[in-house]
Amino acid sequence: MNLRILFCFLLAICGEIAVTAERPPNIVLIVSDDQGYNDLGCLGNANIRTPNLDRLAAEGVRCTNFYVSWPACTPSRGSILTGRYPQRNGLYDMIRNDVADYGYKIPPEEYAVSPERVLGMDTREVMISDVLKEQGYTNAVFGKWDGGSLKRYLPLQRGFDEFYGLVNTGIDYYTHERYSVPSMYHDNNLTEKDKGTYATYLFRDHAVRFIEENHERPFFLYVPFNAPHGSSSLDPKIRGTVQAPQKYKDMYPHLEEDAVYQKGQRYGKPAMVPSKAMRYRDYLAAMTCMDDAIGDVLDELETHDLWDNTLVIFFSDNGGSGGADNAPLRGHKSQMFEGGIRVPFVARYPGHIPPASVCDEFLTSLELFPTLTKLAEGTVPNEVILDGFNMLPVLAGEESSQRNRMFWKRRGDVAARVGDWKLVDSSRGSGLFDLSQDIGEKKDLSKSHPEKLKELKEAFASWMAEMKAAEPRGPFRDY
Repeated sequence: MNLRILFCFLLAICGEIAVTAERPPNIVLIVSDDQGYNDLGCLGNANIRTPNLDRLAAEGVRCTNFYVSWPACTPSRGSILTGRYPQRNGLYDMIRNDVADYGYKIPPEEYAVSPERVLGMDTREVMISDVLKEQGYTNAVFGKWDGGSLKRYLPLQRGFDEFYGLVNTGIDYYTHERYSVPSMYHDNNLTEKDKGTYATYLFRDHAVRFIEENHERPFFLYVPFNAPHGSSSLDPKIRGTVQAPQKYKDMYPHLEEDAVYQKGQRYGKPAMVPSKAMRYRDYLAAMTCMDDAIGDVLDELETHDLWDNTLVIFFSDNGGSGGADNAPLRGHKSQMFEGGIRVPFVARYPGHIPPASVCDEFLTSLELFPTLTKLAEGTVPNEVILDGFNMLPVLAGEESSQRNRMFWKRRGDVAARVGDWKLVDSSRGSGLFDLSQDIGEKKDLSKSHPEKLKELKEAFASWMAEMKAAEPRGPFRDY
């Protein structure tokens, strides 16, 4: 009898080991907001404290040549979730109300029918959460959704099981309002329950809790922070900088003396606004606070022995702005120069990605969808055309990147990269640049290399024709 009990016990253990070995890897995708290309301590930037992201880079890969699909948040984040160019998935511009730029406090009735409230990602689009859900993953998003605020656009209708975060492009970090409009949601419902608590802390707490509650099953945890994006408040003293807890501001005492309010303008009127030193200090403080939050998420993975079976990816949604450092790149958020679209990227996946490695291969956020689909052994509906490829072998140093070209369009501003050559034609400046020799886009070669100029213009025109021929998607396209 005892032998039978022992046999059953051993059989159960072996079965548990087999199940554990076959368990799909967890996926943690962390996205920052408006972070500078140079804003990581591991890059040698002595002005910023990011020990947890530095650790992630030391134990994984850091990419130097990674791009997003748009130079600002909404379309960029839409591509992250769909694996498709903004011009293909339909969300190719911002969904926001510009009246806030003029200090206008929008009434609730007006807000209810405004573009920021009623627009969103086309519901026919397949998101990576849909694919992972089919593979048995439990999915959650905590942070900046930015894909629409009506119920049909919210995460629980897009393959996610949990959601806590802001639905708009930015908020006041403490009131959780966007220019006086409450914007924090819990699942499908607007909530003001946590008003007064710093947003980064809330996203961290939900992420840690989610891991604790779901560590025994495969999960997809998407943490799109709004940090270190500027604060979306009508108060000029708040709007001009990034809110951050005082203890993180105190970590940068050398900037304290000049971190003052000074005379300036806001909404076309005289106002007291933050100095450049204050904006820089507050940006650094928000970054370090976010880094600490990321550290808590990583620690929770270790607590449950998930570290070795989890792919962790981190990058910024677009180029830096405000106090960000984009060196050595030209430009910043909203621009087609490298500083608006090339972003920091770090990934860790033990046994698959070599530690302390650097990848200089040409990669983009369009690669995320097919990479995560392949990792989960999922499938994409035949009618869905993806614009990327599985980049895990590239991150592992086993293959060269399949990507040779990338295109960007924001209203009248366009850019194209083919190989190492880049064309920019925008209101902020234009030119043809050889990125292999001139990453800072300082020398315009359009006159000395007319054949390359012609080649990139033709490549862009061909891409635009493909986008126009794609099955139309809303909310902007006329069909």
